[in-house]
Amino acid sequence: MKRLLGLWALFSLLAGCVSGLIDPHGYDETGTASYYGARHHGNKTASGEPFNSNALTAAHRRLPFGTQVKVTNLNNNKSVVVRINDRGPHARGRLIDLSHKAAQQLGMLGNGTARVRVQAITN
Repeated sequence: MKRLLGLWALFSLLAGCVSGLIDPHGYDETGTASYYGARHHGNKTASGEPFNSNALTAAHRRLPFGTQVKVTNLNNNKSVVVRINDRGPHARGRLIDLSHKAAQQLGMLGNGTARVRVQAITN
């Protein structure tokens, strides 16, 4: 019985994650970005691929894996296009977690966070 309840709880959790995905078409949000620390390099992402701090990738809570988004630092107007390949950020009040390379291109390494606009790129 405990095993059955455990499986049901796991299934419910996974179903909630999948149903929580949003349609990227027209996605346009403003919020706070942060970036992954070096200790995450090589760890497996939620999509199953290894995290590469030198790639232009990001974590988002609800956008589908593979979605490309344009991230613009609202403090300096620098932009970068990244691909969503992980879930997060796990810190409260954050919209997106970026790879080190993406954060570098946005000029946010010194502060660690930046106010950003995130726009999905649709084909």
